[in-house]
Amino acid sequence: QVQLVESGGGLVQAGDSLTLSCAVSGRTISTYAMGWFRQAPGKEGELVAGISWSGDSRYYADSVKGRFTISRDSAKNTVYLRMNSLKPEDTAIYYCAARKYGGAYYRDHDYRGQGTQVSVSS
Repeated sequence: QVQLVESGGGLVQAGDSLTLSCAVSGRTISTYAMGWFRQAPGKEGELVAGISWSGDSRYYADSVKGRFTISRDSAKNTVYLRMNSLKPEDTAIYYCAARKYGGAYYRDHDYRGQGTQVSVSS
């Protein structure tokens, strides 16, 4: 059974930083593209950061470029999202998702977690 479990969300003020973690069990992430999606109320989910299965390319949405950094630790089978200079418009549920042999940018995924809430106050 494959499980992706996110942690690290919370309520912060504008300008603060957070680091989200996604711990994966049941599969090794070394053959999966990993990404962080977010979904705000009334909006569709969007990929904000992705890393290809080989680890040699990354994708960032324009809205987070320069502020967010995705990374992975294969030994811990965990993916991270470092978020700096947070803005109120970053408020959303953030979830991680995996796609077998995917590139850095993808929409469809094989597995996803339940998500963690990030709320940024002004």
